Amino acid sequence: MANQAQMLRDIEAELAYTRRMIGRSSFDERVMQAMREVPRAEFVPRDERHLAFENGPLPIGEGQTISQPYIVALMSDLLESRQGDVVLEVGTGSGYQAAILSRLVEKVYTIEIIEGLHLRAQETLQRLRYDNVACRLGDGYHGWQEHAPYDGILVTAASPDIPPPLIDQLKPGARLVLPIGPPYGYQQLVVVEKRLKGGIEMKEVLGVAFVPLTRQRTGGEPEVN
Repeated sequence: MANQAQMLRDIEAELAYTRRMIGRSSFDERVMQAMREVPRAEFVPRDERHLAFENGPLPIGEGQTISQPYIVALMSDLLESRQGDVVLEVGTGSGYQAAILSRLVEKVYTIEIIEGLHLRAQETLQRLRYDNVACRLGDGYHGWQEHAPYDGILVTAASPDIPPPLIDQLKPGARLVLPIGPPYGYQQLVVVEKRLKGGIEMKEVLGVAFVPLTRQRTGGEPEVN
């Protein structure tokens, strides 16, 4: 059974395998230190904890997953955040990605549309004292306007397009990292950078497989986008 040390070795091995695709041969040491410090087992269902440190996604209920550790590290690294940053995460899920980001920046705002996941993640983050993470129940496609603009935005579910509200809430020069593609179809992890003089630049990084971004139905019920 894998442990935290093995998980870190697996991340390094996959990084070496994908380095030409992602354009980097190492991750920021701050990211790797966060991966060492945050106890992934606390963010997975009890009956999945024996698999917590395997380098793969795991179900967390409600048809959702906790992402593969390598992907969590990669997305965190691609955000290129700094200690004093304020960032937004769309798709709290288990709370694990938010916990990783909390070790890298000053404040994390995270939004989840599925109430059961929102409540469990909020309880876990509070219990483990990730006090610089604020959770909200809502449709993340529209972001969290009250705290914008953000120094970075990370989306943990696949959207068919780049949500315009997220671009609007991003600081010039900052990055949006998200998977783009159809539900359960061909998806690409992309980095979108908001230009200082307007417009965006988008770079495809790696083929990925994420659960689809869930949106709010007109009647108030969540639906898959």
